[in-house]
Amino acid sequence: MNKATQPTSRLVIASLTPQSQVDEVYRVSDKQLRTNRQGNHYILLQLADRTGSISAMRWNANASLYESFQKGDYLHVHGAAQLHNGNLQLIVQSWSRVDPQQISPTDFDAMDHALIDSLWQELVGIAATIQQEQVRSLVDALLQHPDWSRAYQSAPAGVKTHHAYPGGLLAHVVSLLKIADRIAPLYPELNRDLLLAGVIFHDVGKLQELAFEGELTYTDEGQLVGHLVQGVVMLRALANEVRSKVSPWNEQIVYRLEHMIVSHHGALEHGSPRVPMTLEAIVLHAIDDMDAKLNAALGLIDSDLNSDSDWTTFNPTLGRKLFKPSRSK
Repeated sequence: MNKATQPTSRLVIASLTPQSQVDEVYRVSDKQLRTNRQGNHYILLQLADRTGSISAMRWNANASLYESFQKGDYLHVHGAAQLHNGNLQLIVQSWSRVDPQQISPTDFDAMDHALIDSLWQELVGIAATIQQEQVRSLVDALLQHPDWSRAYQSAPAGVKTHHAYPGGLLAHVVSLLKIADRIAPLYPELNRDLLLAGVIFHDVGKLQELAFEGELTYTDEGQLVGHLVQGVVMLRALANEVRSKVSPWNEQIVYRLEHMIVSHHGALEHGSPRVPMTLEAIVLHAIDDMDAKLNAALGLIDSDLNSDSDWTTFNPTLGRKLFKPSRSK
């Protein structure tokens, strides 16, 4: 019977523990051929299914073995899980490629479609409260775009750092919209419409920066140009599309939204060509940074396997260990 039609009981990645013996099919989301200190080659993999991903090592490798499969392929893996520096990894003894026709897509589709639909309706509902005609027309042009609106619902917010899963961008933006909508009444000087629109547009360039049909990675354009510049180009294209339908047209609104896109990383050393120089840009950077860091921190706590410690291992991205209050004595 075809594997796609028969019931299966998979050893999913989220259920792996130290010493787990693995005899299962996973998708290759990344691969690298590396050399150790002795000059011997090994292959570093990222393997994934719908529940998550795990780093995997294949020792005593060579270029021929590395070229025998590609990113996006499915491998039937034999190996064992182990802890290394507090992180779970898989040591692979052997693998074989699996015909994609023998794969059940539900085993590898990480997207919760019901949740995505609910989040999208939340975004559309909040966007509908934008009052200023020009701002609303720009947002509507994005949310009704035949390609970009579909991509917006399935894109991750990143490859590794935060909300790195299908639909992650949408979840991130809806969180920010809720936060922004609560902050705006506290500061009457804020332009609520611009703040909400800036939230919706701030990471729109990731629709082109990232490739997310299959494994999560960067497009060539994304590597060379980056989502801040790509987001400005996309916003400008929408502005050119709706300009003739809005009268009067205020070009400063476009500039201010573009400024929010290029400044939302907050500092030149973090990739922003401009620091936040408007009230709305300052708020956007602050809440974007908070939501991203909290998501990364919660992910680190949830994935930490050291049950005998109240602290996670050191995370180089966050630059710290984290206290695990729910596990403290």
